Amino acid sequence: MVLREAGEMYLETILIIGQRQETVRSIDIARQMGYSNPTISEQMKRLRENGYLKMDEQGLITLTGKGKKIAEGIYDRHKVISKILINLGVSEKTATEDACRIEHYISQETFDCMKKNYEKAKTTG
Repeated sequence: MVLREAGEMYLETILIIGQRQETVRSIDIARQMGYSNPTISEQMKRLRENGYLKMDEQGLITLTGKGKKIAEGIYDRHKVISKILINLGVSEKTATEDACRIEHYISQETFDCMKKNYEKAKTTG
């Protein structure tokens, strides 16, 4: 399964919810993303079948190593791109929304260069 933007968004959302609270359930994801429970259930099934997450008999969702690696990478992109845009003068709301779209389409090479230059500017500026 090639993970597309939607799958990455679900994994990132699971990661973020898991950082805020002890357990993650489908209902938490539905609330966070504003999707219906059937939509969430279908995507959780796909992600589970492809080894990105596990769901126990109580409905508790955890990311596998594979899923967590992707989620952390996407979330890192989101945070860095948001900060760069804010530093350019973009409002926090717009920067966050734009970063959410950009994070899925930017190449790894471009992101690595952006992050390197951002980090360099932080230490020298």
